[in-house]
Parts: sequence; C-alpha cells; structure tokens
Amino acid sequence: MALLDVEGLTVAFETPSGWARAVDNVTFAVGEGEVLGLVGESGSGKTVACRSMLRLLATQRARVLGGRVLFEGRDMLQLSEAELQKIRGRRIAMIFQNPSTHLDPLMTIGRQIAETLIHHEGASRRDARLRVIELLRQVGIPDPARNIDAHPHQFSGGMRQRAMIATAIACRPRLLIADEPTTALDVTVQAQILRLLLRLRDENGLAIILITHDLGVIASTCDSVAVMYAGRIMERAPKPELLRRPLHPYTLGLIRSRPHAAQRGSELPSIEGQMPPMSELPPGCRFHPRCPYARPACRTGDINLASAAPNHQTACIRWREIAELR
Repeated sequence: MALLDVEGLTVAFETPSGWARAVDNVTFAVGEGEVLGLVGESGSGKTVACRSMLRLLATQRARVLGGRVLFEGRDMLQLSEAELQKIRGRRIAMIFQNPSTHLDPLMTIGRQIAETLIHHEGASRRDARLRVIELLRQVGIPDPARNIDAHPHQFSGGMRQRAMIATAIACRPRLLIADEPTTALDVTVQAQILRLLLRLRDENGLAIILITHDLGVIASTCDSVAVMYAGRIMERAPKPELLRRPLHPYTLGLIRSRPHAAQRGSELPSIEGQMPPMSELPPGCRFHPRCPYARPACRTGDINLASAAPNHQTACIRWREIAELR
C-alpha cells in the first residue's frame, strides 16, 4: 500500500452560476521516500488538491464533493477535526508558497518553530529551543544559536524558506507537501533549496509532493510526475519516461516551452491560448481548445486517464500519434 493514495478527489467552488469543479476526479499515489511532482500552469488545481487533502481550503465556498484521501490507510476526508490536528504538522507537513505571509513578523524565528514542537510533542520551552537550534543547523541556517532569535525581516528570502522547512520537518513527518518552494528565489538559492529537500528525503525517508509549474525543477528533483490541467490529471508517469516520451499534447507543450528546448536564435515555443475558467470548462478534453492535435472526437464525451504503458497513464485518445512527435 502507498503511503498516500488519492482516489477520485473532486473539489468545487461556489460561483454566481453554480458550483464549479476546480479539482475533478484526481487520482495519484505517493510511496514512502518518493518525490512526486505535481506540475501545471497556475490555476490548474495543484494547490487546491493538496490543501483539500488536509482540509485546509480557506473559504466556506469550497466543498469536497467526492473521493478518498488515504494516508497510512486512513481516509483524511472522514476524520474528525481533532484527529486531523494530530496529523497536520506532525505526520503531514506543508511548506507554503510565500514564506513571508506565513511567518509572523512579530515573533522570532525560533519561537515560531518551537511552537510546533510544544503543541505536537509537549516539549518544554528549553528542550524545544535546543531542538530548534539543531533544526536550523540541519536546514543550513548559519550560526543557528544566534539566528534563532532573529525576526523574519532579518532573514533573506532563501533563509525564510529554510526556516519554513525547519518548521515543517520539526516533528519528523512522513509526508511533506512543498507548494512552489523555490518561487521568487534566485537560481542559485533555488538549487540549494531543492538539494536540501532531497537530502532530507534521503536522511529521513521523507515522501514529498512538490507542486510546481517549472519542468526544470521536476527534471532535477522528482521520481514521478502528475501533470494537471484545468482541474484534471492529464498524464502520470515516472519522470524519465514522461520527459523522454510524453503522451499528452499538454505535457508535450510544457516540455517544448522550456527555454533550453528552443534552438538558438529561434522564437521560444509556447502553448497558445489560456486555461479556461473553472466555471466555463469545455466539454470533452479540457485542453482541446488549445490543442493543435485536437479532432472532433476530442470535443465530446469524457476522456479519462488510461494506461498507455506500464506505470504510464494519459488522458489523450491520440497518444500513439503524440508519442512520435517528441
């Protein structure tokens, strides 16, 4: 059994015209020590899917309409709030996209990390402080005995992200959800953060869901990939297989849009058009209005994930032809 098994997760938001599905029948699994990349454009449903697994949707106008989220064999969607509190931050932790908005500017970095240990493990303030110094050292914060008393504004963007990671791993979780952990960081710091996550995986057996729109991050970090578009999984495969032989036009478009994939002096390829709003999703394949390979059959009916090869699923009826285009 996988550590995390998401089956048919469906989440809707209330709109003036009714309930619109932002996440629709999403299914994937994460094994122990695995790094799964959840990739797609902004608005594709990646963050909503992961927040809904922890029941952290920030509005009353959102509902989980169906599905199961099995973590260690228990359905997260059926647990009481008290049971969830024992899992969030302790068994499953999440690194949010912008650390500046999730760190209290009036509290020291050390105190904020210590609160997690005090709440979940009942640690004394003295023991928590000693543990926080070790955590700061573990994530690469220089002079942790001094910086433990710093406030967030005294840290650089990269150091704030490291502090968020220290908070997330404080209780030794089994699963870490990292939501765009390298956004707004320069390339050198991005690489450092990604190496840190992989080191934590190797040292602690940590499973990671890495949410990103950057296939370069996926290529350097992940073991497997799920590609999302307009609330649905378009393709799912081990990373080497997906990058070598994409079987969905959307995945192919993402790969071709990477800067290093373009020939020197030529225009960088892009995917024409925009993702549809969740209240105006097209029938058939949701990508067909932007797909250069769409046919009439793509515009009707429900096109679900289907196996095209061992451990490789795609939601494209023309995947055999797409396989020849790489």
